[in-house]
Amino acid sequence: MKALRPTSILAAALMLLATSASAQLSLTPPPPNPFPKPIEPEKPKPKPKSDPKPPAAEKDKSRKPAADKAGAAKPGGAPTAEDAANLDDPNVDLVYGAYQRGFYKTAFEIAIKRAQEQNDPKAMTMLGELYANALGVKRDYSKAVEWYRRAADLGDREAMFSLAMARMAGRGGAASREEAAKWLASSAKLGEPKAAYNLALLYLDGQTFPQDIKRAAELLRVAADAGNSEAQYALATFYKEGTGVEKNLDQAVRLLQSAALAGNVPAQVEYAIALYNGTGTVKNEPAAVAMLRKAARANNPIAQNRLAHVLLNGQGAPRDPVEAIKWHLVAKTAGKGDLMLDEAQAQLSAEDRAKAQDAARKWVGTK
Repeated sequence: MKALRPTSILAAALMLLATSASAQLSLTPPPPNPFPKPIEPEKPKPKPKSDPKPPAAEKDKSRKPAADKAGAAKPGGAPTAEDAANLDDPNVDLVYGAYQRGFYKTAFEIAIKRAQEQNDPKAMTMLGELYANALGVKRDYSKAVEWYRRAADLGDREAMFSLAMARMAGRGGAASREEAAKWLASSAKLGEPKAAYNLALLYLDGQTFPQDIKRAAELLRVAADAGNSEAQYALATFYKEGTGVEKNLDQAVRLLQSAALAGNVPAQVEYAIALYNGTGTVKNEPAAVAMLRKAARANNPIAQNRLAHVLLNGQGAPRDPVEAIKWHLVAKTAGKGDLMLDEAQAQLSAEDRAKAQDAARKWVGTK
């Protein structure tokens, strides 16, 4: 069986600059695309309708850590008496504890007190998040930006990042790429990996700054070293192609592995192909197929296409033409056609062809 053909390593990691992954090998970057595929601030969990009463088991407060106590709020989010007693203790992060448990009104009440009375930048950043995401309060991007700015001026790197993304998107005021770039640079300098990644995008698209691939690679390294899987995947691309760094296939595969294990689906596809072919790593077809299945089930059409080839040829997994054509048809609905697999589909018996088509319809949810 022929080796699986890797996806475009430069175009794929420059999801930075691309609107979709490509399966064609190319060293030519796609046309510039203003601030594509940025990493936004993490979305919080869905909020409860109101801050619930604590369950009976939590009434013995002496056994609960401070973060849990923050969530023991009355309906409507008012802090408990014990919350109030701890509001002035900087070592007890009741705000974050309440936020993590979904008690957003409680988080708001504690944060507003700390922001107003203690000039606490972390509390200000939290207020920005609550206003931006309509958590415990009505969504108000202007107020969110106001609190982000106050916290950013006090040196909070997370506030700087959130403010940069708001200014880039024009939330809470007119968009300003220049101001966004300034805050991204400040946040990245303080070690915020998401800011470093997004700043790298600006150096890649060459609109806010002159294009500087080497500087982009440096920033991606900062974010990758901090465990950011998007940066790890992009930097793997750079090392594979020798873009902005010295070409190093071993380093590329190590980064792909880290990103894949962190759940980055495009990296899972690339790493699976490297494992399957033994490119830059020890050949391991069963492990590669397992990872391809994982990415295919995450609806990555390239993984679905490659898995179809594996199953059709029975190398690394038992031969299963019906399952192979199922994945081919699923990938085809996402625009990933394949003439060779079309021919294989035509050669199936009418019964097996019907089974594959039915399985594909069930997968994509059509009738």
